[in-house]
Amino acid sequence: MGKARIVLHVDMNSFYASVEQLHDPSLKGKPIAVAGDPQERKGIIVTASYEARARGVFTTQRVADAKRLCPELIIVPPHFDRYRAASKQLFSLLKEYTPLVEPVSIDEGYLDITEIAENRHALDIVEEIQQRIYAELGLPCSIGVAPNKFLAKTASDMKKPMGITVLRKRDVPHVLWPKEVITMHGIGKKTAQKLNGIGIYTIEQLAKADAYLLKSNFGVNGERMQKKANGEDNRAVDPQSIYDTKSVGNSVTLPRDESEYYILQETFEKLCEKVAERLKAKQLAGTTVIIYMRDGEWHNQTRSKSVQNALTSKEEIFDIAWTLFKQHWDETPLRLVGVTVSNVVDVQETTQQLDLFSFQQYVKEEPIIHLMHDLEKRFGKGVIQRGMSRPKKATDYANTSFSKDFIDDFHD
Repeated sequence: MGKARIVLHVDMNSFYASVEQLHDPSLKGKPIAVAGDPQERKGIIVTASYEARARGVFTTQRVADAKRLCPELIIVPPHFDRYRAASKQLFSLLKEYTPLVEPVSIDEGYLDITEIAENRHALDIVEEIQQRIYAELGLPCSIGVAPNKFLAKTASDMKKPMGITVLRKRDVPHVLWPKEVITMHGIGKKTAQKLNGIGIYTIEQLAKADAYLLKSNFGVNGERMQKKANGEDNRAVDPQSIYDTKSVGNSVTLPRDESEYYILQETFEKLCEKVAERLKAKQLAGTTVIIYMRDGEWHNQTRSKSVQNALTSKEEIFDIAWTLFKQHWDETPLRLVGVTVSNVVDVQETTQQLDLFSFQQYVKEEPIIHLMHDLEKRFGKGVIQRGMSRPKKATDYANTSFSKDFIDDFHD
């Protein structure tokens, strides 16, 4: 039997707001929120300091609503370069402890400290990491300690700010099971509603549910959810993973309520281009395109289409996204639009049904494919990869929604 793993999930507390308070000490201890410029548009709260949260301010809230709740709220525009720099410092520090560091986003990541904990008590290591991040970077964080990634992530959410929480598998029945399924990491509102629809309301009910019932309603994801509900997760901490992602998307809040057809078309083209760039950078492909539309009154519309062959190119994504838009837009002026490609997998895992055109392309590439296979046999799988463009810098995405893509060049 192998040694028990010790996995950490490091989660920075109110990261953007904390970075802003670090750069401007006069903001410390005050309610602040990072948001778009309210003078130019109806800004949305991206993150808020704990002082602001205590007054009822929360992420995705309108700036105007937040100011009504907290009149002294200080709105700070986003500074991507600052967040990016702080993130690089964070992950450089974490890599001093172990090479087994897996970034999940700009402000959170996993570490596997199993090996180094053989010579030091694990909690001593954890406390040192937390204190060094605060002392050297000036930023607070919470850390979850567990035998796997799921439980570590769950634990880090339990005590904020500056918390350290240990969650063992034996703790699952009395800590997690009484909670509603919506509270479980990885389960969103729609999935929770679907679970409720088949009589599953608590994590305990999910853990003990009939496996066939879950599979028939959720496919392979039903099995994954049930394992996590029982505290099981065998995913390795993978430094090459960069993201454990199910979708890649991009959205933009427009400077005004927009109804000009050509402007919306141009906006969708740019969004699709950025989504395609991120898919290529992460070597992912997806089979579902989702578009988002929000008007000035906060009414949301979501439309999607799934295809058989996995998508990666801007042209393929835009063709589906724009067709969906034309079919469902009722000419109401829009304030926000977005495009997401979901059901993503590694491009090397994708298979394609060869229609006439793709077959002709495959024939053209067949000699190259054979050469690649021969080289991989001799020198190892993955020695050669198809060319791909480097992701843009975070500052190039300054007018997009805040996503988890700032750390694309983590390995630069």
